[in-house]
Amino acid sequence: MGSSFLDVLAFGAHPDDVEIGMGGTIAKLTAAGKRVGIYDLTDADLSSNGNVELRRKEAQNAAEILGVSVRGSLGLPDRGLFLQPDYITKIVEIIRIYKPEIVFVPYHEDRHPDHGNCAHLVEEAVFSAGVKKFTTAGCQEPHRVKRVYFYMINGFHQPDFTVDISLFMDSKLSALRAYKSQFVKTNSSFETPLVNGYIENVEARERMFGQLVNVSYAEGFKTKVPLLLEQDLLGEI
Repeated sequence: MGSSFLDVLAFGAHPDDVEIGMGGTIAKLTAAGKRVGIYDLTDADLSSNGNVELRRKEAQNAAEILGVSVRGSLGLPDRGLFLQPDYITKIVEIIRIYKPEIVFVPYHEDRHPDHGNCAHLVEEAVFSAGVKKFTTAGCQEPHRVKRVYFYMINGFHQPDFTVDISLFMDSKLSALRAYKSQFVKTNSSFETPLVNGYIENVEARERMFGQLVNVSYAEGFKTKVPLLLEQDLLGEI
């Protein structure tokens, strides 16, 4: 498989998107020995608070907290994530390099258009990555991702499945708090939803999802295809 192989690759439009949606799941996966990568499509250069250099440092700190193997950015334009062939090709190259079995992207229904656009771009790239004759400047070997799942950022949608993160909620919160420029309100902060109790709202959502499945905390996910339960899981019913 090679040293660059990843079990899971999570894409976000901006640094902190993945941590908001599935930081606990990532911490749980890496604790179990899985190789997980996070790739941001943009550097969030239009963020109301902070700057690109600071956001990169915060993203790296969050990645270390979660134990990810790879943290990168494609440097695409913030608020410019439209369906362009060259953007799709860049994402295809990342998928072919790391060959993940599972890819996570933001759920389409979100107040921030970049999040849904990120999902559309990555879904296009996932399909193209498996097409043998789809050429890129980099890695040419096709790779077929087994599953694409959707994590929630700003939404409270009914999940199709959940992951118990009760033992990893503290890691998720620590990763979010690494983004001080985004979530800590100061005298110089521009007023955004992120600096007004956003982390507390995320914690409350994961607690609510946990209550649905009788655990302390859970993260919710959407899927376009049914989940297949193995025989040993069916034995628990």
